[in-house]
Amino acid sequence: MVELAPYAVSESNSHGRNIVEPTPQGRGEFQRDRDRIIHSGAFRRLEYKTQVFVNHEGDLFRTRLTHSIEVAQIARSIARRLRLNEDLAEAISLAHDLGHTPFGHAGQDALNNCMQAWGGFEHNLQSLRVVELLEERYAEFDGLNLTFETREGILKHCSRDNAAKLGDLGARFLNDRRPSLEAQIANLADEIAYNNHDVDDGLRSGLITLEQLADVPLVARHLDEVRSAYPVLPERRIVHETVRRMINTLVSDLIRQSEQNIAAQKLATLEDVHCAPVLIAFSDELNEEQRVLKRFLHTNLYRHYRVMRMSAKAQRIIGDLFGVFMGDNRLLPPAFQRPAEVERARSVADYIAGMTDRYAIREHRRIFAVEEV
Repeated sequence: MVELAPYAVSESNSHGRNIVEPTPQGRGEFQRDRDRIIHSGAFRRLEYKTQVFVNHEGDLFRTRLTHSIEVAQIARSIARRLRLNEDLAEAISLAHDLGHTPFGHAGQDALNNCMQAWGGFEHNLQSLRVVELLEERYAEFDGLNLTFETREGILKHCSRDNAAKLGDLGARFLNDRRPSLEAQIANLADEIAYNNHDVDDGLRSGLITLEQLADVPLVARHLDEVRSAYPVLPERRIVHETVRRMINTLVSDLIRQSEQNIAAQKLATLEDVHCAPVLIAFSDELNEEQRVLKRFLHTNLYRHYRVMRMSAKAQRIIGDLFGVFMGDNRLLPPAFQRPAEVERARSVADYIAGMTDRYAIREHRRIFAVEEV
């Protein structure tokens, strides 16, 4: 087992849980967090939540669940190389999308628009709400009672207004402090995973082509290497070999640059991490190549007319559901009716955000289609 760096999060410097529990037997506290996340209902529902392509469009496209697993694998690899707490990095990675709506970013944008009069909707805050309140599994507390460090890592972005409501968890946004290096790793592992795997899914769908990607430096460099080394390789294997090399390049660059950043700061304790600038980062060169890839995906994949059509449907479904439940909370399932009497908009948002793609489609059909009963 790798000895942790002195500035890594450990059980000895953890802020612990809101509700004190007996020490877990045979596993660590952050392993317990990971296990609770994996066994949660919200985690299972990620299997049927969109990454880019709606669930019914194909069995091999990424979902929020497979994406979260891929993020966790990348984060663990980076954390191990940097002598950081890989169990914590894994737990944050597995939990980071628990609050995501159905239909990917289109669903989040639609629900955020619906919730503007009530503080908006942001999936990082919703993920925190899931693990602190909405999961109902344990006899002695709501939520999952995760460690402070896991919850801190889930909360990647937060406005000052929302941070002020979160007590110690929101203090870093008000006091210009950074989260743990493990949380910073999970953040960039997420970026590595979705950029590269969206390339894979985009090619699989036929919405983008290798010829288009030949103009994207990060892709082109690795694509040329593969074609040169394997001139008769079938295209599907060319794609896989190219994507895996891209991920390896990004992970290796991130590790090298982060090591340099950490050394330059002369970190000695976890407190030093909180006071330092963000240290987990790509080199300037790779960061720019990442930005070029993001722009390409935004223009050619996320704004492709077929994706936009599905996004428009998703926004219509979520807007319709929000409106009808706000109009009459008796249409909500019984478990959401009582909370809706106190805070209707937030309870409606909780219900919709927890839906899978296919459940949202079915619920919309049940309420609005005349032939449904």
